[in-house]
Amino acid sequence: MLQLVSYNLNGIRSALDKGLIAWLSESNIDLFCVQETKAQFDQIDFTPFEELGYFVSWAQAEKKGYSGVATFSKIKPDLVVVGCGIEKYDREGRIIRTDFGDWTLLNCYFPSGTTGDVRQDFKMEFLSDFSTWLQSLLMERPRCIVVGDLNIAHNPIDIHDPVGNKKSSGFLPEERAWMDQWIASGFVDAFRSIHPNKVQYSWWSFRANSRGNNKGWRIDYQMVSPEMKETIIAADQLNDIIHSDHCPVQVMYQL
Repeated sequence: MLQLVSYNLNGIRSALDKGLIAWLSESNIDLFCVQETKAQFDQIDFTPFEELGYFVSWAQAEKKGYSGVATFSKIKPDLVVVGCGIEKYDREGRIIRTDFGDWTLLNCYFPSGTTGDVRQDFKMEFLSDFSTWLQSLLMERPRCIVVGDLNIAHNPIDIHDPVGNKKSSGFLPEERAWMDQWIASGFVDAFRSIHPNKVQYSWWSFRANSRGNNKGWRIDYQMVSPEMKETIIAADQLNDIIHSDHCPVQVMYQL
């Protein structure tokens, strides 16, 4: 049994100040994938992670205090690849690949389009380019798990106000259609495979006590390639864990 947790920390240094290491020490997580680290490698003391038995794989943005992903694994990766080979995404630290035996883990932080048309266009370009890149990777590595903050609520069940947000970035028809196509290709939303009708979110705005009122969005995922869908044992959003405006997304696999 392997416990894989994906968590947008909205700043790893802030999360560390809020007790992240104490939670990790109690949780016995095998693979811990972090998005939005908002830090450079030399700004973090990794000793507490290493003392818990984690190997660190790190991808940072050129811009300080922005984006970034990190994978902490108690299994040493056979291969670590930073980025997808497309400079405009890689300089924002959005993807890190780790290979373990015959399967691959992609830890991803998809762009947000909430700041306007320029970034929304960038997001749509990323979605298209990511699909092409992933299909190429699958030819070599068909057993694949993609985790992270995808910044898309797929269906009305995944957002507290689907009608009011129908024109909001993160719930636009073209973004949701992209998710439809991805799932049609055979990828499985691990949480939905276990809980097809459960209303549970992974992100809440800091505004208007959204978390307290549970006015959230489910935008954090673990997506599993067809060759690995039978390995999913359990899945949950850990809503009670608070180091961020997101919560951890946990899936148990039989690998």
